[in-house]
Amino acid sequence: IIMRQAIGKIVTVPQTLAFPISPQAIRVSNYNKPVQMVILGTSYEELQKIQTDVIRKLRQNKNLFQIESDYSRNKPEVKLLINKNKTKDLGISTQSIGQTLETLYGGKTVTKFNKLGKEYPIILQQYLDDRKDKESLSKIFVRSENTGSLISLANLVDFKEEGSANKLSRYNRQRAVTISANISESYTLSEAIKYLEKTMSQIAPEKQITWKGKSEELKETSNELYIIFALALLTAYLVMAATFNSFIHPFIIVLTVPLAVFGGLVFILFLNSSINIFSQIALVILIGISTKNSILIVDYSNQLRTAGKNIESAVKEACELRFRPIIMTSLSTMIAMIPLIVGNIGPGAGEGSRLAVGATILGGMIISTFFTLYVTPTMYLALARNTKRIDAVDIELKNQLR
Repeated sequence: IIMRQAIGKIVTVPQTLAFPISPQAIRVSNYNKPVQMVILGTSYEELQKIQTDVIRKLRQNKNLFQIESDYSRNKPEVKLLINKNKTKDLGISTQSIGQTLETLYGGKTVTKFNKLGKEYPIILQQYLDDRKDKESLSKIFVRSENTGSLISLANLVDFKEEGSANKLSRYNRQRAVTISANISESYTLSEAIKYLEKTMSQIAPEKQITWKGKSEELKETSNELYIIFALALLTAYLVMAATFNSFIHPFIIVLTVPLAVFGGLVFILFLNSSINIFSQIALVILIGISTKNSILIVDYSNQLRTAGKNIESAVKEACELRFRPIIMTSLSTMIAMIPLIVGNIGPGAGEGSRLAVGATILGGMIISTFFTLYVTPTMYLALARNTKRIDAVDIELKNQLR
């Protein structure tokens, strides 16, 4: 909203070229556009045709704007086409024409001048005004090898005006063009990347594409966060398995993680947020926050079973005694997330990242806290009924030592 208001005021200033820029939340590059897709190919002519079709398709998406490419043939260029029949009849070689043009337009150091110990190069070159005008070619003469006479270059070449590219970009040592775009406020970068991938699959499915800037960072982090999430879950499970000396008790505790993830995703959609890198990090945080409630119930149930109580009474008493600490710790976490959500009423700097973290953790805690009080005791009774007491090994050792 602020950027649109700024653009509206900027365009009213005559002879001014300016545009507002929103800094990226994660600085992976300078103030580049968030969407940057690189198309790799074998020739720039082929890439130009593909980029034209892709940009035409992207402009049909109202959520993408300021669509540009780093390859555009808008630089004026004059090509000289040598009339080979004339040059052959007059005895003028292509090499002599090329050397003449190179010297007069590019400049050539013919000698050096020394004065008072300082050396100055003497450069042979055509006047600047003549170099800017293509008609000045009539002032350039080349010598015939047959007759030795000077012949005007304008009689030997034809002019062809066409556009050329300012630069020819490469990516990973391959010819490439980069298409960039901005996205609207209601459109996520993930959705934009999926739309571009779908567009490329329709127009040029055989071409290889890659990403730059924020798009590249999102693609990499999205793939890595799935691995990080799995490793975090596995690490938590193994640590609890060593603590409880059992593989069943940690499994009962970990069952609350899917509930927390479900709650986080529901609140992301409910609060009109998006699944981005911040919400994915919050999902990893939920692994540790959501499992603590189940740990309180399972650990105290094991202690009561060690004291000699049966499994039903141990679980019931553990839920009654641990209900207050579970509610207190969960409420404190939920209240801490409320400023992140309430603070996003209206536009502001960093609102997307704060809302993603707050909505994910708040939703995950509400759902996991509510269902933990039912799921954990039920699964404990179902799965841990046939397990030994947590101190069974200690009791057996004492009996063997007697």
